[in-house]
Amino acid sequence: MNFTDPRALLATLCAALLASSGAAFADDVQDASKLLKAGQHQQALERVNKVLAAKPKDAQARFLKGLIFAEQGNAKDATDVFLALTKDYPDLPEPYNNLAVIYASQGQYDKARGALEQSIRTHPSYATAYENLGDVYAKLASQAYDKALQIDSANPGAKNKLALVRDLVGGPAPAKAVVVAATTPTPAAPTPAAAAKEPAQAPVVVAAIEPAKPAAPKAGNAEILETVNAWAKAWSAKDVDAYLAFYGKDFKTPAGEKRVDWEKARRQRISAPRSIAVTVDAPKVSVPAEGQASVTFRQGYRSDVLKSSSTIKTLTLARVDGRWLIQQERVGN
Repeated sequence: MNFTDPRALLATLCAALLASSGAAFADDVQDASKLLKAGQHQQALERVNKVLAAKPKDAQARFLKGLIFAEQGNAKDATDVFLALTKDYPDLPEPYNNLAVIYASQGQYDKARGALEQSIRTHPSYATAYENLGDVYAKLASQAYDKALQIDSANPGAKNKLALVRDLVGGPAPAKAVVVAATTPTPAAPTPAAAAKEPAQAPVVVAAIEPAKPAAPKAGNAEILETVNAWAKAWSAKDVDAYLAFYGKDFKTPAGEKRVDWEKARRQRISAPRSIAVTVDAPKVSVPAEGQASVTFRQGYRSDVLKSSSTIKTLTLARVDGRWLIQQERVGN
């Protein structure tokens, strides 16, 4: 399986969040991104450092600096940058993902797995991290089969499985070639934005074992509650795309307005405050039929604009293609 080259994801690194920086700083970050894509690492680093001298906490510039170090082969400094981002912005999934890139390139697959699992915990709909985690598991499986054959060279099961892994990736791959692709952050302030793909300049090889199988549904109401909590977390993170992804195609808008108009209004309402905190308290789950559910809870809301509010909300959900999606939401008893 081939992944997009890390540099190919820089095309819109700055585009989605330029509004979060001053115009002059935005221009410097854009220029640094273009310089990095052109392979002019030192010049790109100088531009980024110029931004950080004035705005040392700027997540966009710091993330780009980590990518520059990674492109230079400076794994230590790149690791330091991404680790610092996970501490300052623990809800961003992309720095964890890019730490996994470095750990995997060093053969530290257990650490790569931990970083990717954390990335998924912060952003349950982050597909790149799921795919990368599958590849890390496959590499760990390959190592386990190798170990099994060292202990019992006649083990037919281990031989067949190891042969399957190697056949799928076109033969045994050198350790340094087995990595997880880097990515740029998803569009959620103050992260850099996920970028459009462009032709890879150097394929990145990852081990694969077989197509991923859908995860088994979680027992009882745990999966339903997890969905509602993840919905509230995306709202709190002001990750509008992730928030809207929890609503099904057949969602009934509250006032009967067109879906496109409702989504536009939600984007404006969520983007306007500088900070939002949404809580789900005392949830009660009802499952009237298979594949259908409703959750009633006390919703807490706080932002820099509205200090505090609390209301009763009911979400009606349906299970579609293995996911719980919101079909309707109602405020009040």
